[in-house]
Amino acid sequence: MAKKKRIEQAVALHYDHDPGSAPKVLASGQGKLAQKIIAAAESAGVDIVQDPDLLEVLGKVPVGEEIPPELFQAVAEILAFIYRVNGSYEVGKNS
Repeated sequence: MAKKKRIEQAVALHYDHDPGSAPKVLASGQGKLAQKIIAAAESAGVDIVQDPDLLEVLGKVPVGEEIPPELFQAVAEILAFIYRVNGSYEVGKNS
């Protein structure tokens, strides 16, 4: 049985800390476009998280649109993880 070739895919999110706002899809693509998105993120020092299940769903959100409410919890957990790793998030601290 032939091995199925994995298609590289990437989605970039942008989040303003404005009350009532949700993260928006900044860029999305497959193949060479995905490679460009990843390269741009790496060169800008943006954290990259690999979550194939979330990627599959986020890849269906149009560029420029806010993520749907069903994804808030998953994206919030990833953002909280990134903030902790970067040292910019302290448990119990109000921002």
